[in-house]
Amino acid sequence: MFRSPFPDVEIPAVSVYDFLFRDLDAEDLDRIALVDGTSGAETTYRQLVSQVNLLAGALASRGVGVGTVVGLHCPNVPAFATVFHGILRAGATATTVNSLSTGEEMAGQLTDAKATWLFTVSPLLAGAEEAAGRIGLAADHVIVLDGADGHASLRDLLGEGRAAPDVAFDPATQVAVLPYSSGTTGTPKGVQLSHRNLVANVLQCGPVLDVEAEDRVLALLPFFHIYGMTVLLNIALERRARLVTMPRFDLAEFLRIVSEHGCTYLFIAPPIGVALAKHPMVDRYDLSSVRAILSGAAPFDEALGRALAQRLDARVRQGYGMTELSPVSHVIPPDRDDISLGSIGVPVANVESKLIDTETGEEIDLPAEGRSRPGELLVRGPNVMIGYLDRDEATHQTIDADGFLHTGDVASVDSDGVLYIVDRLKELIKYKGYQVAPAELEALLLTHPGIADAAVIGIPHEESGEAPKAFVVRSPGSAVTEDEVMAFVSEHVAPYKKVRSVEFVEAVPKSSSGKILRKDLKAREAAAAPG
Repeated sequence: MFRSPFPDVEIPAVSVYDFLFRDLDAEDLDRIALVDGTSGAETTYRQLVSQVNLLAGALASRGVGVGTVVGLHCPNVPAFATVFHGILRAGATATTVNSLSTGEEMAGQLTDAKATWLFTVSPLLAGAEEAAGRIGLAADHVIVLDGADGHASLRDLLGEGRAAPDVAFDPATQVAVLPYSSGTTGTPKGVQLSHRNLVANVLQCGPVLDVEAEDRVLALLPFFHIYGMTVLLNIALERRARLVTMPRFDLAEFLRIVSEHGCTYLFIAPPIGVALAKHPMVDRYDLSSVRAILSGAAPFDEALGRALAQRLDARVRQGYGMTELSPVSHVIPPDRDDISLGSIGVPVANVESKLIDTETGEEIDLPAEGRSRPGELLVRGPNVMIGYLDRDEATHQTIDADGFLHTGDVASVDSDGVLYIVDRLKELIKYKGYQVAPAELEALLLTHPGIADAAVIGIPHEESGEAPKAFVVRSPGSAVTEDEVMAFVSEHVAPYKKVRSVEFVEAVPKSSSGKILRKDLKAREAAAAPG
C-alpha cells in the first residue's frame, strides 16, 4: 500500500454550499465568477450566490428538499451553476443528465434516480418532454431555463424572491449528486456522492491543481460529468477564479474563446489534446495566455503531452479519477517536471492506493527500482462514493471490506510511487495468452503524422483467441494505408502486440468525457462478422 506524498487535509463537516460560498468577502463578491464564452455575458460571485439562494427558495416553496431528486439536463452555460448549487442549497439531490441523452435514455435515468423534477433548456426540450412523458412527469415539474410555452423558466423562479430555506442534514450521508457511470463497461448505475465526498475532493486537490483567483478557466468539459463538476465548477469557484463556459466542442470556437477571453488554465480530454498538438488551425490564434493544461478522463500519451507543451509553451499534466471517486485520486503535481507525462502521477492528499495481482489477488509491492508488474488499482479515501443507488451487490463488488474501491483499471507503479495506467481490466486483449493493452497501441498510433485519431479493440481470432484491430482516422491530406499502419506498429512493439487488421473510419466513437466507446466498436465488428 502506498499513500499520498502530501499530508492529509482536514475535511469540515459542512454542506457544499457552505463550503463554497459562506466565506465570500466583499472583494470576492465583486469578482467575475462566470462568463458565457459565446456571448460574453458575465456573472459576479455576488449575483451567483443571490441566484442560488433565490432558486433554493423557489424550490423549497414547491416542496423540494431533503429526499427530493431533481434532474439537471443542461450544457455548459452559466445558469448551470445557479441551478446545480440551488438544488443542493435546497437540500435536494441533483442527478445530472448527459446533454446528448435520448428521451428514452433520460427517462431510464430519471426513473432509476426517482427524480420528480427536471430542469432543461429549450434546444434540448424535445428529448426532455419525451422523457417526462415516458415517466409521467407533469409540465409544471419541467423547468426550461431559457423559457418555453407551458413551462416555468429560471427567470420566473428567481423572480419570486423567496428566501433560501433552513435545511439540516449530515454531509457525510446526504447524497448531493447522483451522476450515472458512463456505461462503457456495463449498465449505467447511479453513483451516490455525498456533500462530504465533494468537499473532500476539492480540498484533496489543493496541492496538485494550482488554480488561482486570477485564473480564467475554460469550462468545456461538461459540468454534468463529475470531471467538469468537481475539477471545473467546484474547484474554480472555491478558488474564486473565473469560469469561461463553452456548451459544445468546436475547435475554431474553442481557440477563439481561449484567445479572446485570455484563458489561462485548460482542462481537457485527450482528443482535445490531439487537436491542439496537431491541427494547423491552432497556429492562427494567440494562445499565449495559457499557462497550464491538465488532461484527464482517458489515457494521455507522453509524446503527445510533450508536443502539446512545446506547441503552446504551457505546463502539461495528467490526472486520473472516476465518477465513483468524486472523481480525482491521482495527479502529476505542478512542480514535478521529473514525472513522466505518460503517468497519472501520485495519489492526492488523504488517498491510499494499492495494486492487486489480477490472477492471484496478492498485493504488489513498491519496486526497489523500475516499474512493478501490472495489477488492478485500488483506492481508499474520503472521496470514495457512498455506493451505487439500489445496487448493493454491485457496491459490495466495487468497495471491499477494507474500504478500498476496485477501479477496474490495470496499473503499474515505479519505485517513486508514480503510477501508470495500463488499461481497463476488461479491455485487455489476450493474444495467445499475452496481455495486450489497447491504450498502449493507441498512444503509439497517435505518434504517426498521418493518423489523427485511433482506437484499438480485440477481435476474435481462430489461432490466437483474440487479435488487435485498429480503427484509424486519417489526418487531413493523409493517404496512409492499412499495410503502412501495421508496419509502423510492428516496428515499435513486441510481436504479440502487433495490429493484425486496420479499418479506416471518419471518427472514433467517444463519450462526452473523452473515453473511447469500445463497446460501440465491438458491436460494429460483431454486426459485420459473417453469419
